[in-house]
Amino acid sequence: MSVLPPLDVTRIRKDFPILERGMRGKRLAFLDSAASAQKPRPVIDTLSHVYSHEYANIHRGVYELSERATRRYEEAREKVAALLGAASPREIVFTRNATESINLVASSWGRQNVGEGDEILVTHMEHHANIVPWQLLCEERGAKLRVVPIDDDGALCMDELEKRIGPRTRLVSVVHVSNALGTINPVQDIVRIAHERGVPVLLDGAQSVPRMAVDVAALDCEFYVFSGHKLYGPSGIGVLYGKAELLEAMPPYQGGGEMIRTVSFEGSTWNDVPNKFEAGTPAIAEAIGLGAAVDYVRELGLERIARHEAELLDYGTERLLELPGLRLIGTAREKIGVLGFVVDGVHPHDLATILDQHGVAVRAGHHCAQPVMQRFGVPATTRASLGVYNDREDLDQLVEGVREAIEVFR
Repeated sequence: MSVLPPLDVTRIRKDFPILERGMRGKRLAFLDSAASAQKPRPVIDTLSHVYSHEYANIHRGVYELSERATRRYEEAREKVAALLGAASPREIVFTRNATESINLVASSWGRQNVGEGDEILVTHMEHHANIVPWQLLCEERGAKLRVVPIDDDGALCMDELEKRIGPRTRLVSVVHVSNALGTINPVQDIVRIAHERGVPVLLDGAQSVPRMAVDVAALDCEFYVFSGHKLYGPSGIGVLYGKAELLEAMPPYQGGGEMIRTVSFEGSTWNDVPNKFEAGTPAIAEAIGLGAAVDYVRELGLERIARHEAELLDYGTERLLELPGLRLIGTAREKIGVLGFVVDGVHPHDLATILDQHGVAVRAGHHCAQPVMQRFGVPATTRASLGVYNDREDLDQLVEGVREAIEVFR
């Protein structure tokens, strides 16, 4: 069996123009990819080319420029379908981001399938985007939000998940990978357990799609969502995967142009999926740019990306734990390249400010996961998150910056 070569990070860094600049006189160590990843030249060049040479509104124009833009837009849909292992591009709906994708399901599928006394099941490690839409739905429909706990390492309590799926459970909505903890959830088992009880599953893949292979057909989940900007693509473009039969049965999310077949003052009829859920002029260049990002990560190889992040995670964990008074938040056995931590006597915002002086970009705060912070008894963490362009030197800069902060606040 052939062994894939490791990523050539020196070459990869040259693909990202922003990394060529320094930061406060230092080498830029960008460690905030879990919030939003930087963009490689193929994505930047694609956006520039579309706006310079191929831009026109899509689907309705009969002139060549419109037909070309339409072709590129739909090719991007095909690339996303292939990336996720979807049965058909019809199962891929373009949205603004993972947040809008979840809101679409909550608004359309949820209103159709959730009633008074029903339950939506989420976990204690969810991003706010996978909590608030369900709270709004539950408030509107008289339903209840139930929560699966996590243990002290930040791993999901699977026995509790089984106990909490009951006869009134209408949906299990779970993050594939936690943005605050890095925990990889056993989603194959979660889907199986839910399906044994006749319950559909939505998976939030915002953190998983950029760093591991995802096969929605093998997972057999009903819905899967992610954001383009975390996949080294443009912002303002996201994806909802839904099984075709569910999308067909769901009512429109928004009304307007493109999502209709006929309109009269007496009533309207709807377009086929996925167009039924893409009202108005979409993010044309951004969708095409997402297609370029898909090409980029597939060329690098998702298996190689996962292995690269795992190696850096081990190195970064070892280096950080050398520091006095530092505690990692999120130590599950199965996790990706997210290093969330607190340091005795140093507020995360102060620490992030000092790290910025070292050219290190990290995130400090609750990471849109306040329930996670409450679970671990901290108001916030400092979070360093990895991408394809990171190397050991970035982590060494991080450690030296934290070490200086400890000295300052000693």
